[in-house]
This record gives sequence, structure tokens and C-alpha cells, in this order.
Amino acid sequence: MQKILIANQKGGCGKTSIAINLAAALANQGKTVALADADPQKSSLQWLKMRPDDAATIIGVDWRDSDDIGEIPKHLQKDDWLIIDAPGALSGNKAQPLIAECKAILIPVLPAFFDIHSTKRFLKSLEDIKRIRKGKVDIYLVANRVRSQLMQDHTPTDKLVSLFDDIGQQPLAWLSERSIYQALAERGLSIFDKSQKPYRDIQTQWQPIIEMLAHEPVGTNSPNQSGNQAAVTPSRITPQTTKTSKTTKTSNWYE
Repeated sequence: MQKILIANQKGGCGKTSIAINLAAALANQGKTVALADADPQKSSLQWLKMRPDDAATIIGVDWRDSDDIGEIPKHLQKDDWLIIDAPGALSGNKAQPLIAECKAILIPVLPAFFDIHSTKRFLKSLEDIKRIRKGKVDIYLVANRVRSQLMQDHTPTDKLVSLFDDIGQQPLAWLSERSIYQALAERGLSIFDKSQKPYRDIQTQWQPIIEMLAHEPVGTNSPNQSGNQAAVTPSRITPQTTKTSKTTKTSNWYE
């Protein structure tokens, strides 16, 4: 099973948003996906409860109790996916049992001074964990909620790049700040459950993450060790359609 952990010790970085959108992206590719919520706030599980019946199926797994970590539905297979939403304020010691369950870690980072330095400390705290030290876990940064003034022609500005130079690793993807994420989440949906062009434009920002998961062997050749990304061919994600008697109202577009 392909297990991906979404984590950072800094609260408010948008890890749940990354987790639910990534789970929906994979589910809309026709993959079997489970979403494990290890956060006491249970935001991911609440999102799943609101998810419409005609949306791509995502299996909920409750890992809020540390004794339950590692317990997954028995019917999940080797090629299936498990996205893990880690608790906030995750420290190195608390991270160890979750990291033992994953092959890659996505770390959401807000492009701000305190978030950058908190992430730097978090990465340092992970260095002594055996699976990371042996290179068995890939670590990727994801710049999240990036303000429009920090991007130019869909490319990060020099100022934005220099912020991440302090960490010593540039993000795999740059995700812009959009209110539509929250608007859709409140209905149990994600940007990958929509096929209109404005949504597809935002989905493009996620393409480096989707391509990494689809084409690069997870758990080997970590970019934080080699500094290189494998060349991949883009693939489009379109929402699944399922037969159902339930209809949903078309949403408005939010800038």
C-alpha cells in the first residue's frame, strides 16, 4: 500500500486541506483511497461525513487514538493509497509511529518567516528517525496558500524562492491562496471533484505532486538527498461520474 503522511509541527499550515484534496485527486483517478485522520480535531473525518454520495469514494480511517495507528481496513490492497492527516504541533517523538507507516511525507509550509523557521526545526527533529536516516522515506515541501504577489506568471518570485533557501530545499509544488478550497471543503468536496476550467487551472498547481506519486518510486531517491526530480509526463485528473439518484447543485466560482 502506498502511504503518504501530511505533517508539520506548525499549526495552521493547511495540512488537512492538502490531505483531503490529495485523497480526492487520487480517488478521481479511479484509485482506491483511504484517508486516515490522526488529528484530535478530526477535520478530515468531518469532511468525509459531508461528502456527497455521488463524489468519488474515499474510505475514512480513525487514527486519533495512538493505539489505532497502523490499523487499516483489511480489504485494502498493495496498490491502494492511504493518505494520513497528522495531528497539529507534531514533534519528532510523536511523529515516529506515523512515519513508520509511510513511504513519503508532504510538509505544507506557509511562505512566512515564522513558518519557514518552524519547518526548519521540524525537519531537524526528523533526522534521527531511523527510516528517514536510512533514506526509506521521501520528504517533500509544499508551499501552501501562496499570495498572488509572490507569484509572477505562475512562477515563484525571487523573494519567495529565497525564503525556502533558508530551509535548504525548494517546494515540490506552489499552491496559491484561494477561498474556493474552504468553500468546497464545507460541502465535503475538493477542487478535484470539479471539472470546470477555473478548477482545472488550480489543479495544474498540484500536478508536480500527482506526477511524483504516479511516476516516481515512493520511498527511494528522496529529493532532500539527491536534490533532483524525475522527469514525468503530465496526466489530467477529471472527476469520476457515478450512477446515483442524488443530484447536487452546481456551485458558483470563488476567486
